Amino acid sequence: MPIDPQFKTTRKMVGLHHGLEVWGPVEPPTKLGIHGSIVAIDLDLCYGCLKCMEVCTVDVFEKVQTPKHPVSTIKVDSFRENDCFMCLLCEIVCPVDAILVDKGLSQGDTLRALLDS
Repeated sequence: MPIDPQFKTTRKMVGLHHGLEVWGPVEPPTKLGIHGSIVAIDLDLCYGCLKCMEVCTVDVFEKVQTPKHPVSTIKVDSFRENDCFMCLLCEIVCPVDAILVDKGLSQGDTLRALLDS
């Protein structure tokens, strides 16, 4: 089951983690919730393959340790989600569909960001 595309309305924001919005439920170590709102990652789906880190040209992602999580003890978090220019490669390569990029920007904004980078 992929990340819930409606998570901002179906889940409650329960706090911040390194400046990222965290959407519950969160019950560590087994439930970590969804982190981020521009580049959202469902940490309960992510199994730490790191493919998103490999394809991201602006280093949005960092590897994080998640001891005792039932899916994986290594995951990624989108600590620099504000640097994302919406290329969507991370969404495409994620084998478990744990990533959702907010496509709220228009295509022109994305193209401008690509040209400016």
